[in-house]
Amino acid sequence: MPYFDSYGPDRSSNLGPEPTLYDPVSITDSELGAWTEIRRGSQIRHSVVDDYTYLMERVQVDYTTVGKFGSIASDARLGPTNHPVERPSAHHFTYRSERYDLGEEDDSIFERRAGQRVKIGHDVWIGHGAIVLPGVTVGNGAVVGAGAVVADDVDPYTVVAGVPAERVRRRFSTETAAQIEATEWWEWSHGMLAERLEAFRDLETFLNRYAPD
Repeated sequence: MPYFDSYGPDRSSNLGPEPTLYDPVSITDSELGAWTEIRRGSQIRHSVVDDYTYLMERVQVDYTTVGKFGSIASDARLGPTNHPVERPSAHHFTYRSERYDLGEEDDSIFERRAGQRVKIGHDVWIGHGAIVLPGVTVGNGAVVGAGAVVADDVDPYTVVAGVPAERVRRRFSTETAAQIEATEWWEWSHGMLAERLEAFRDLETFLNRYAPD
């Protein structure tokens, strides 16, 4: 896969079917789809980043599935660690015990983390510095405002913002959103996307041509 240092190429350079990574990045036990772009300083752990999704600088992704055509702004965090606040101490030493020469690790904490995956749908835009907490599902076409903290599920094609994040408005009417979802355009081939690119630049044209009756 293409792997570049922090200074190149610029954002106008062409991507390719293989993931494009910008040094330094950290990727552990994760899958990257075609045409993905991971900017410098990002960390991806135990996650899936599907086709055409890009992560800008310093994004952290843990135990998360990100759908296709995701737009993740810099400094966003998906699936951050939850500490065991129900214990007498929430500190690492109670479960990362070997690091402190205190005894065996407590794997139950890590198993719990793995069971609280974040699910991000297709064509989701997550703004600068936003946080999506463990176990949250963000529907297709949703928008998460910059700096938001998302603690609850987000409906498809809904804009949320704030701390905690609340619904601001819908991107489209319920009917229009349903029409777009019914096309499942994110499953189209690269060739079909190229052929139909013009329609993506005008909603009415797109719906007239490709939305089911």
